[in-house]
Amino acid sequence: MTQTEAFVIATRESRLALWQAEHVQALLQSRGLQVSLLGMTTRGDQILDRTLSKVGGKGLFVKELENALEDGRAQLAVHSLKDVPMELPEGFVLAAVLEREDPRDALVSPRYASLAELPQGACVGTSSLRRVTQIRNLRPDLRVEPVRGNLDTRLRKLDEGQYDAILLAAAGLKRLGMDHRIRQWFSVDEMIPCAGQGALGIEIRATHQALRPHLQAMTDAPTHLAVVAERAVSRALGGSCSMPLAAHAVWQEAGVLKLTTALGHPVETDRPLLRAAAASTVTDLASAEALGQQAAQALRDRGAAGYLGDV
Repeated sequence: MTQTEAFVIATRESRLALWQAEHVQALLQSRGLQVSLLGMTTRGDQILDRTLSKVGGKGLFVKELENALEDGRAQLAVHSLKDVPMELPEGFVLAAVLEREDPRDALVSPRYASLAELPQGACVGTSSLRRVTQIRNLRPDLRVEPVRGNLDTRLRKLDEGQYDAILLAAAGLKRLGMDHRIRQWFSVDEMIPCAGQGALGIEIRATHQALRPHLQAMTDAPTHLAVVAERAVSRALGGSCSMPLAAHAVWQEAGVLKLTTALGHPVETDRPLLRAAAASTVTDLASAEALGQQAAQALRDRGAAGYLGDV
């Protein structure tokens, strides 16, 4: 393909997904490419009465987009990287990882200014098993209930009084200019984010070479190496949406990447979190992958097998 040929981005039709796709569209257009959007509804958007872990995992948000890549209706798909399964189908690759937005979790509530202010027995909504296990370790007295739907739907349910507070990724709220709704920003030590949180990934067919130079130029290397390490933890542990795993990497001095992890129990969600950290000099994808495997082994050494047996 030449630069004058048009490319199509497959995207979910939620407001946040469209923002993300339009962001990538603008970046590609600034490189002289013609780019349009193909809006799609995924099974993950349609099934709202059950938690993701019970209906097939986060891959429900990407399968229809991959079908569009496979049959040629689109040439690339933009994902929130935290929603992308650890193993892509054969023939697909993540060709770009953009600079990470704020990776933190946030508490949103119309009445309460922080987690500490929530009264005993208050109802907190989240669709993430990772957040469930971490919040129950912080406040075991709270009632944690699932909340599904896109960002606007979750906020509407909160405002209708179905929950006292909900937990969301800060990145999505910031991207839509809604960070004024955040009452508490959890530090990455207080509530460790999931792998890839805050980062955007661009998926293409492995055979689609024409787009690669443009996408590689858009990749933010520090973010890319960090999320490779994070995702490697989950992959090493047989990761799935049913695994309440947190993994977040932070760059330190002299090219050292520190990776902090936590694993909750998928059924007995109030059991203590298993925590582990690892750090090493990371200069390429292989060393980032090795760091993730090191952190996964540290979790195994702390008893991860006893938690993973119920996944």
